[in-house]
Amino acid sequence: MNPIGIIALWWGGIFLAVLIFLLTYRFWFRLLGIILVPEDKIGLVTLKFSLFGEKKELPPNRIIAVDGEAGFQAQTLAPGIHFWYWIWQYHIELQPLTVIPPGQIGLLIAKDGAELPTNSILGKRVDCDAYQDAAAFIRNGGQKGRQTAYITTGVYRINTFVFDIVLAPMTGIKENMLGIITTLDGAPIEMGQIAGREVADHNNFQDADAFLRGGGNKGLQPQVLLAGSYNLNPWFAQIEEHEMTQIPIGNVGVVISFYGKEGVDLSGDEFRHGNIVSRGQKGVWAEPLGPGKYPVNKYLYKVELVPTTNLVLNWASARTESHMLDKHLSTITVRSKDGFPFNLDVSQIIHIPATEAPKVIARFGSMHNLVSQVLEPTIGNYFRNSAQDADVISFLTSRKERQDSAKRHIGQVLSEYNVHGVDTLIGDIVPPDSLMKTLTDRKLAEEQKVTYDTQKMAQETRQALEKETAIADIQKQIVQADQGVLIAERIADAAVKKSTGEANGVKIAASAEAERTKMIASADAERTKMSAAAESEKVRLMAQAEAERIELTGKAEAEKTLAVGQSSAEAYRLAVEAMGGDNFTKMKVMETIGQEKVKIIPDVLITGEGGGGANGAIGGMLGLRLLDMLKTEPKTEQPKEEQA
Repeated sequence: MNPIGIIALWWGGIFLAVLIFLLTYRFWFRLLGIILVPEDKIGLVTLKFSLFGEKKELPPNRIIAVDGEAGFQAQTLAPGIHFWYWIWQYHIELQPLTVIPPGQIGLLIAKDGAELPTNSILGKRVDCDAYQDAAAFIRNGGQKGRQTAYITTGVYRINTFVFDIVLAPMTGIKENMLGIITTLDGAPIEMGQIAGREVADHNNFQDADAFLRGGGNKGLQPQVLLAGSYNLNPWFAQIEEHEMTQIPIGNVGVVISFYGKEGVDLSGDEFRHGNIVSRGQKGVWAEPLGPGKYPVNKYLYKVELVPTTNLVLNWASARTESHMLDKHLSTITVRSKDGFPFNLDVSQIIHIPATEAPKVIARFGSMHNLVSQVLEPTIGNYFRNSAQDADVISFLTSRKERQDSAKRHIGQVLSEYNVHGVDTLIGDIVPPDSLMKTLTDRKLAEEQKVTYDTQKMAQETRQALEKETAIADIQKQIVQADQGVLIAERIADAAVKKSTGEANGVKIAASAEAERTKMIASADAERTKMSAAAESEKVRLMAQAEAERIELTGKAEAEKTLAVGQSSAEAYRLAVEAMGGDNFTKMKVMETIGQEKVKIIPDVLITGEGGGGANGAIGGMLGLRLLDMLKTEPKTEQPKEEQA
């Protein structure tokens, strides 16, 4: 083999060896006890046996080795190169790092550790580098099972031989909402309480170990969570989301507490209808809540709304206020003294001061109970009793007095219940139809009587008026007669003066007419004279113009005739030269016969010859006569219908 071939074979062998090494380097590294851990993984170690004859065994109930015992090792291999992990002694398992994504937390379940104490369900937190140091977890007393602590968003080197990881979402509370907490671990709740005691410094239940160290109880908690996001371990605490308690303007909220220590009654000796206590104690709080929003735990506290403005309650079937406290109230049916039942609509206005609201709730429990237990029977019975003392008519006519009496009586009764009666108003009163008809008929009769009396008085007044009118009319005629005489005298004087004036006027008019006629005659004569002269001149001028016209017309006609004759003569001359004298003469004769329609051949030729002899002439005459008759016979007009 030549040197070049040997060199090529040598380099080919080297290349093949390198390629085989690259493909199997992990195997060769493992043979050499070298472990390569990538940066995104950790190595879980299992020791198959101990060297140098040491035979260490795991303690009872343990599965993780922390002191070199054979088995699953608590210590893991971090990313990098590790030596002396021989393949026949160690088994290395590469595992991805633990990643907790944003918005979630990692819950841990320990497979090894100390036993949980009685009545505990969660293992307490120990110092173990966020559960990345399993050996420290076991050495420091970490407990088996679910852990109180959790890991937040990030990347961790968790030994899955020791811990299982469960992802859970963060807890979110929306705006205007609250979270009611129930813990699943802790000391039992004290006797006589329905919720655990308040514990401080546990970071809104996010630090379960601090809660348990502080003596927190398992079960319903008095503290609540407001809007926000929380890292809440669902194995430790459960949450219910509820709306916040809203107290509208014009109301106060009286708090009835079912939680807390027994307090001292602040209502005084005069009030013996409930337990009114300070805020934070069990009972009705003496200080109500003003308008606003409050994070009230509905399992521990109840808030009763009490209107502090004037409150209207209607005893009417078709009218209910927006507060709906009167939705079960209806029209009051009463019976009068004379036995007639009728319906009555009533409105009651009340006012409860804010300082008296706790007493009202302590006495009745709610506003609905106040209405049903006090207002409804008090007002209904008052009007029923009041109606029995009067008949329907007097009840109707004394409405204002009865309304004032009801206001005083009901106001006095309500004051005993810490309620101020502002006013009592009587609405519609609906008597029976039969009684209303009787009353209507009676009223109509009374009104008719009044009408008749009024008409009678009107007639009497009219009679007096007629009498006075007649006297006034006679006096008017007398005055008219006196004035008539005076007027007649004045008319006569006016007539005389008018006649005199008319005579003078006629005389003056006659003179003026004569002068006018004279002047008109003179003017007409002058006008006639001038017209005659003008007419004579006009005739002369017209005659002169006509003569000149005739002269000019004659000259023009003569010139025209001359021109036409000359042109005709020239035309004849040329025609004679062209046709010859005889031919031209014959042609003119024929033109004349044609123009004048001269008959050259007669219509009927009568001769003496022929087969008939003398009959030929007679026949010819008869034919002429027949021809004349045909020419002169009138045409018969066709009927208009045929023409059409």
